[in-house]
Amino acid sequence: NYSQGLLKIEDYNYDCILLDIMLPGGNGLMLLEELKRMGKKESVIIVSAKDSIDDKVAGLNLGADDYLAKPFSSMELLARVGALVRRYTEYHEPVMQSNQKIILKDVVVDKATSRVSKDGEEIILTNIEYSILLLLLEHPNKIFSIQNIYESVWNEEYDYLMNSTVMVHIKNLRKKLEDDVKHPKYIKNIWGRGYCLAN
Repeated sequence: NYSQGLLKIEDYNYDCILLDIMLPGGNGLMLLEELKRMGKKESVIIVSAKDSIDDKVAGLNLGADDYLAKPFSSMELLARVGALVRRYTEYHEPVMQSNQKIILKDVVVDKATSRVSKDGEEIILTNIEYSILLLLLEHPNKIFSIQNIYESVWNEEYDYLMNSTVMVHIKNLRKKLEDDVKHPKYIKNIWGRGYCLAN
């Protein structure tokens, strides 16, 4: 239930959390808000019988990494958990090139520590946001379609139903990076084609 879940996230750290929206004594989205308020960086998959776009977008906007609607197969659940745990490990453990930094204008990505900063101030990204940013930074001249981004970051076969998931993560990433999201200077939307780094 909600209060037990709250105690668990206060007392322990996790690689991945499966979070149901409908919880006795509270709402899973409220628990997600608490998780982010505490500054926890666990990957979160929302699990719910509700398959509405509103619930999905609300959860992703609050910082969830993925959304799985019931009913689902145990194999799909395990694949998604496995993908998020792999990304969590990559995000929180140094990579081999320990001195490699990628600089885009006033944004610096330190791959050794998986930290992102802008004007010297750290920006806290979710694992998915970090993976999308790194994908764009490592291919500065490439335009990525939503399908390219989904298959590269989620490591799963593309399904057009995931379009809104990708777009919400990019929107959240822009909110954290851009001074003015209406006039982005880091991530450009190339109409009808996808996203790329702004020159």
